[in-house]
Amino acid sequence: MSVDTCVIETSSPEETESLGRKIAAIMDRGVIALRGDLASGKTCFVRGLAQHFSATPIVHSPTFTLINEYGAERKLFHFDLYRLNGPYEVEDLGATELFSADALCAVEWADRAEILLPAQRLDILFEHAGEDRRRVTITNHRTLARSELKAITA
Repeated sequence: MSVDTCVIETSSPEETESLGRKIAAIMDRGVIALRGDLASGKTCFVRGLAQHFSATPIVHSPTFTLINEYGAERKLFHFDLYRLNGPYEVEDLGATELFSADALCAVEWADRAEILLPAQRLDILFEHAGEDRRRVTITNHRTLARSELKAITA
């Protein structure tokens, strides 16, 4: 495992949310590309991110609205690209402008926008690890300092 990649195992939805809160406390802007199968923990993670931005976040997959926004002074944009067929549909949403905004963008099903994602980002892969456990692989692409990445795993 390189210094820029870490693997964390969570054992409940609450622990996955907590991981989201930890990352939101460190990362106030940029792009987080979320990958993983259905029901692998992506939305739980975003719920944790949103708790950092809004006092009463009700987070669900924005499958029908495609983008949800949380926060007032600091913003979190939550994208769910599941229904989209590729990067051109993502571009039509105006997502690339939001990727460069002074906000944090959490992009579920990021593979559908791969060529549009900035090179500097955090990639997070969620995998089922049995029952409520999730294996979360975080790959840092020049977004967090190494000490910040280590703090997430502490």
